[in-house]
Amino acid sequence: MNWKDFPQNLKVRLITNFFNKTISSAVMPFMALFFAQHKGAVWAGIFLGINVFVGFLSNLIGGYLSDRCRRITVLLLTSTVSAITFGLMTVSLIPEQKLILLFAYSYMVFMASSSLGRPAMHAIIVDSTTADNRKAIYAFDYWLNNLSMAIGAALGGLFYAYHQLSLFMVLTIVSSLLPIAYSIWLQDTSVIRLKQKHKNIFIDLLANYKVALQDRPFVMAVAGGMCIYAAEFSLNSYIGVRLAEEFRPLFFGEFELSGVRMLSLLNIENMLLVVLFTFIVTKVSDKFDKKKMLLAGLIVYSIGYTVITSANAWYTLLFFTLVATIGELIYSPIANAEKANMMPEDKRGSYSAFSGISFSGADLIARSTIIIGAFLVPSMMSVYIGIILMAGTFMLYGGLFLFRGRTKKEALILRKTV
Repeated sequence: MNWKDFPQNLKVRLITNFFNKTISSAVMPFMALFFAQHKGAVWAGIFLGINVFVGFLSNLIGGYLSDRCRRITVLLLTSTVSAITFGLMTVSLIPEQKLILLFAYSYMVFMASSSLGRPAMHAIIVDSTTADNRKAIYAFDYWLNNLSMAIGAALGGLFYAYHQLSLFMVLTIVSSLLPIAYSIWLQDTSVIRLKQKHKNIFIDLLANYKVALQDRPFVMAVAGGMCIYAAEFSLNSYIGVRLAEEFRPLFFGEFELSGVRMLSLLNIENMLLVVLFTFIVTKVSDKFDKKKMLLAGLIVYSIGYTVITSANAWYTLLFFTLVATIGELIYSPIANAEKANMMPEDKRGSYSAFSGISFSGADLIARSTIIIGAFLVPSMMSVYIGIILMAGTFMLYGGLFLFRGRTKKEALILRKTV
């Protein structure tokens, strides 16, 4: 499927999401450092922890709203709020004694509005695609996401430390253009909207997610994805901490390749491989049965991260990062497309929001590996991650293919009665 064949809404969604991801990637990785420098590490940790919780709740509410309301309305509202909060963050950086509390409140509102709009953004992909072309579209979206994160990380790395105010000013301008783009180019397509079945809106929201919770194959796929993503997330938690402490530095002239730099190198390698090989791997995998390709991709991915968890040799780390990334390129578009195929037409936003639990849960598992790693040697941590990945592979494959057909009729009856 070529770019010129994409529906207009899909083009708008892909382009605006590219700039949105670039903006986020340019500053979000530095927020812990920013708050720790100005308010202390404990304050920063508590505040950012609260933001995770706020973002999670906002994501669930956003899923419900994107099914009840017009998607364009949700996106216009959330993107406008995001632009305003970026502007307030920029203003707070102007005084010599920065207005940290204004920055913090604005950041919290920005995170909440971004999470509110995320399910609607995801639902647009499902609305604008069919079961036949979804895998190709998700592969393109995956590639574009990684490219935007690479560009954002580069911008942040170059300008955050010494040109902080200028960086935020540029990002404010870019974020202000997004609601304008939505209002001009995003079409209000007719999709089945969720009807309110309970007078109390909070009860209606909970009842809506009850359907997703009782869709056992989908819950199984979400739980499997959580275990699978946890390995990748551990790269910047346990693996990063371990490399900083255990990796023996290498010297190339005056340049020192320390454990921290090795971690950066692994992240750069992952992004470059995704940008360069996404379409090649997708084209090759299209020639084979998607069930076999999903399983093969998950196994290759699991082998890669199981080895990386305890490896210390630079060549082993680089090679198995290549292995893990190839596995990710094989399984990711198939898994995303199949999960989208499971979403009822009138609950795509809610199901998209519910599937976000995969990322929140994976983040928690990845953070916990730092604590567990304090008691286990690296080789045992590889076993631990390997067991999590085996469980994730079974649940994701089982939810998408093995148990999906058995409960399809039950889920249909449930959606009609709840």
